[in-house]
Formats: sequence, C-alpha cells, structure tokens
Amino acid sequence: MSIAFMDLKTQYQGLGKNVLERLEAILEHGRYCQGPEVSELEAKLAEFTNTRFVLGCSSGTDALLIPLMAYGVGPGDAVFTSTFTFFATAEVVSLLGATPVFVDIEEDSFNLDPVKLQEAVARVKAEGKLRPRGIIAVDIFGLPADYDAIAPIAEADDMFVIEDGAQSLGGHYKSRPVGSLGHVAATSFYPSKPLGCYGDGGAIFTNDKKLAEIMTSIRVHGQGSDKYNNVRLGINGRLDSFQGAVLLAKLPSFPAELDARNAVAARFNAELKGVGLPLLPEKSRCAWALYTIRSQRRDALMAHLASHAVPSGIYYGRCLHLQDAFANLGYKQGDLPVAEAACEQVLSLPMHPFLTEEHLATIIAAVNSFT
Repeated sequence: MSIAFMDLKTQYQGLGKNVLERLEAILEHGRYCQGPEVSELEAKLAEFTNTRFVLGCSSGTDALLIPLMAYGVGPGDAVFTSTFTFFATAEVVSLLGATPVFVDIEEDSFNLDPVKLQEAVARVKAEGKLRPRGIIAVDIFGLPADYDAIAPIAEADDMFVIEDGAQSLGGHYKSRPVGSLGHVAATSFYPSKPLGCYGDGGAIFTNDKKLAEIMTSIRVHGQGSDKYNNVRLGINGRLDSFQGAVLLAKLPSFPAELDARNAVAARFNAELKGVGLPLLPEKSRCAWALYTIRSQRRDALMAHLASHAVPSGIYYGRCLHLQDAFANLGYKQGDLPVAEAACEQVLSLPMHPFLTEEHLATIIAAVNSFT
C-alpha cells in the first residue's frame, strides 16, 4: 500500500472526462488567454465566496502583488505580516520597495498574533521611519486568521487588510467565507492547494469596485479602455484559459472534498497521541491545505514515519525574518520566538480527500508507535 502526501492522480481519475472536454473546447475556440473559461470561473468563484469582484490571475504571488500595486505601496511604507508563511507573502512587499514588518504567531493556530501585531504597529510608529500602510494576514494551513481582532488595528491607522488565502479557499471565519474577510483577498491555485489547477494560477477577491477596476488594469500591463493606451504600470498577470477550464471541472466536487478533508482532520485529532495537534476551530472552518502536528523530536519522528512508509513534510522550516533575502532588515534569532520554535517542531502528515480507512489507520498507528 502506497500513501500519497497529496493525491492528484486519484482526483483526476474521477474528473478526467470533464477536464478533457473542457480543454478540447478551448482548442476549438482558440482563446487561450483570458478566454470564456476565465470569465465563467470568476463568476462562479464570486458566488462561492460571496464577493462582488473576482479576478483570475497568473499565480498566487501575483494575486498578492497586484493589490499592493493597486494601493500604490512603495518605498517608505510598512506592510505587516506573519513570519511563519511561504516566502511570496513578504517577497511581493519588497519587490515594490516597501518594507515587510514581521510579526510573531499564536502558538495554537500558527496564525498572525493580533496582540503582537498591535505591538509591531506601535513600534514602527514610535520609530518614525516608516508609514504603517497595510496588513497581510495569512490563513496558514487553511485556517482563517482572527480578522475581527485584526480589523480594528488596521482601522486605527487607516491601513488596508489583504487576506492571504493561498491555502484557505473554501474555509470560513465565523460563517463568512474566505475571500471576503479583508479589503481584498488573494488565493493560489497551485496544484497542491485544496482547489488547484494543473500549473500556476491564482485569484483576487474584493467588494471594492474602484479597486477591482485598477487591479483589472494592472493585470494586463496597466491597460486602459483602449488596449493600446496604458494608463499605469502593470504586469502580465492573466490566468490562461486552460487553467480556468481545469478549475471549472474541479469546482463542483470541491465542497465534498472539503468535507472529506475536515473528516480526516477530525479523525487525526481524535486518535493521534504523543504529539501537538492543530487547532480545530469551533466557529470557523479550516480548508486543511495541510495537517500539521508538533513534536520536540521532529526529525526522529519523520524518520520513524518514513520507516513505516508514511510520507511527511516540513512547512515551514525557517521563518521569513531569518531568510537570507531579508538580512538587510536586521532581524536576529530570538526576535520572534513562537514562530521560531514552530519551525523546529512542525511536521505535516498526508492530507487529502482520498485517504482510505487503511491509509488513515496506517498513519495513526505509525505516529502513535513513536516513542
């Protein structure tokens, strides 16, 4: 028996006919970039997330970059974000010449700590070198951040809130769907995500009409109403029709897959022993992009699991504030201790909708037999 860490092959076996039909339709009509599949996907995602405007784009990274560009973020601006996330979350800030300000996380949720966020904003204001401009809240592993606690901090200094929902599409925060939790939200359709395409892709969500219009322009080189008149600097950030078609084929089964992911997480939380378990929220719903446990003996546990043919992975092994690319910002080991400890302890187990009873029993037995 082979256990996949993420199982896209089994998913394709159930969706292959629909995927191929949609891809063949594109070959017939020939609109390969921003074709009708993209418009159809945007409309369906707007309904799914209860947002007014959705823009398909070329990647989850561009889904973060484009809103920052629309807000005019640049040198002298401070954008606050979690240090415990994928590099792209802060990379886009630095690409625009702004400064990412890293914030520690909550131990139980792995998400941005609102108390530490408020302290970081106060510190930046007291130093007087940067202007607090925005917050990128990351829904790590699929669990929405605490937006009710983050929003007042943003409002106090007229900052925008971007929801980095790269891992959380399909989740909910107190009955509000991911995509609608900030002023603007970004998600990724990288193949390993809960809703993934067959390459790179992403989407942006907002209820702000003016912002949506600016982002639509930025997505295609700053194009104006005349495609040969560019009214601002932009990027080539379009979603191609093929990826839109794949996502349309996957979307009908996505709710059932989310249910299956939550069932797997509940089973793990009920039966795993001897490790730190992830938070099962009472009022929110996690998309479970990853199921992440903690162990003081993480590396030994990984080796033990491998000996039982159970794959595992580390997300994430180094905080952003300690990345070489951000060395110029002057952070040092010990500055954000909760996140730093997590990087030494976290271990992600197989998580996808196609884990069988035999798979689950094997994974649970392997973890529980570690001594």
